[in-house]
Amino acid sequence: MIYYNDGNILVREMEYEDVAKLVFEEVAQGWRNQTADKYLIRLADMRDKKSLALVALYKGDLSGYINIYFEYERQGGLSYPSIVDFGTLIKYRNKGIGTRLMDVAEGIAFEISDRLYLHVGLYEDYGPAQRMYAKRGYLPDGHGLYYDGEIAIPYEVYPNNDDLSLKLYKEKNAGK
Repeated sequence: MIYYNDGNILVREMEYEDVAKLVFEEVAQGWRNQTADKYLIRLADMRDKKSLALVALYKGDLSGYINIYFEYERQGGLSYPSIVDFGTLIKYRNKGIGTRLMDVAEGIAFEISDRLYLHVGLYEDYGPAQRMYAKRGYLPDGHGLYYDGEIAIPYEVYPNNDDLSLKLYKEKNAGK
């Protein structure tokens, strides 16, 4: 299914054929330890109706991805959708691709909930995403840092890797 198309950027559901291309492109840009596993999990979760896995194409070339999990975050006994694993390939950044992916993901999430969550990493590679989320109205959840999805324990030492994050949320009518 196609969710967005302006002639340059197209956002559609991820297909099995996209997996090898995404892994190849991530490895080519220097992202270590990339395998097909995470994408195959996203496709299986989409098949099981737990999530929606989307990709962006820029002028026909695979350029980014985002995943919306429908009942991922639990807060106060309620379940909320969450964006899990969002990225734009480096050579396609600053072309509006990430913005379009986020627009589509937020639109889908806000059809089912008034709140959307995500985690963002803390090292330099996550800088563009951190800035984007702030500009779009995302706020910290108030629990501080997380490590591997759990609230980090004060004064413990954690590696600054993809598992160290800050959880953010956005209300349905917050700024973009």
